[in-house]
Amino acid sequence: MANIKSSKKRIITNNKKRIYNKICKSKIRNIIKKIKKYISIKNKEKSLKYFFKLQPIIDKYATYGVIHKNTSSRYKSRLIKKIYKI
Repeated sequence: MANIKSSKKRIITNNKKRIYNKICKSKIRNIIKKIKKYISIKNKEKSLKYFFKLQPIIDKYATYGVIHKNTSSRYKSRLIKKIYKI
């Protein structure tokens, strides 16, 4: 355990950020799973609906630094390619 007051504060804030990042990443992963499910069923309308729901969420978290901006663009480009192949 830390002895210095500032390091104790850092531990608390790091835990808060870790929990927030975990929630955000799981939200992204859940929507991606839904999109992949509809891609496998070959339902283009539903997969596009969830993709357009996912896009601003990914962009927002990329600007916050939860995920890297290149990772967000990679997710989007790979998913939209799969959707348009249907």
